[in-house]
Amino acid sequence: MRFSGKTVIITGAASGIGAEATRLFASEGATVFASDIDDDGGSKLESETDGDVRYRHCDVCSPEDIRKLMDGAAGETGGIDVVFNNAGAGGARPGIDEIEPDEWDRTMDLLLRSVAMGIRYAVPHMKGRKGASFVNVSSVAAVGPGYSPTAYAVAKAGVLHLTKCAATDLAQHGIRVNAVQPGFINTNIFTSSLEVPEEMVDTAKAAIAQMSSNAQPVMRGGQPRDIAEAVAFLASDAAGFMTGASMIVDGGITLGPRHSWDPETPGLFEALEAMEKQAQGQS
Repeated sequence: MRFSGKTVIITGAASGIGAEATRLFASEGATVFASDIDDDGGSKLESETDGDVRYRHCDVCSPEDIRKLMDGAAGETGGIDVVFNNAGAGGARPGIDEIEPDEWDRTMDLLLRSVAMGIRYAVPHMKGRKGASFVNVSSVAAVGPGYSPTAYAVAKAGVLHLTKCAATDLAQHGIRVNAVQPGFINTNIFTSSLEVPEEMVDTAKAAIAQMSSNAQPVMRGGQPRDIAEAVAFLASDAAGFMTGASMIVDGGITLGPRHSWDPETPGLFEALEAMEKQAQGQS
């Protein structure tokens, strides 16, 4: 019961990582304000989750919605202890040579400004709360290109830097700020970004799980629980000496090219040796 008596705010809580984090925090004693724009999903989560879960509608692209969420939760419980800035989606998909200004702005509002405003409007209710902390969702896409569309990657890199800057700003108040960087986690973010028809979602998720399990050293698909456990650790007193840090939870996909961990895949030197042997055999 790491979070007994604590008030926890989770955005993007109606599905995926947010829903699993809601279940985990609630199971460990927290009062969880689970917010989303999916009212049906959020209400279902509230009714089916053991513990004190209170669904609230919040569009994180609206700073006013975020302010109301934070003020309302603090008004009900007396303050806020943990904020998990989780809400997001795949954002605009065009490359930098084709993306339109409004597509860029919408992606930044959803993935970066929402985190900044989540921090901004929660802090007044967190000052003086022992162990208060934020956990922000970044991504392996922040490590470098190739993991996501450009706008998404830039926004998630911004979340990492915001996490560090906020950690320094809030240290005087005893508030910690950390981030988690998920790899390929099998949630609705992929199917919704690709506009997969509803009747094909389950098939697409199975294909994504199989693909991701073949693309990383940990040979299974990432699950929302993997990220929820990392978030709970970062928010808990066990991580009390961590701030401005990021935790990569990606099954090892960012460790290096496939040949660095798969003995069946030849690397550059192995390929050159093979070419040399072939040349010697032909001479």
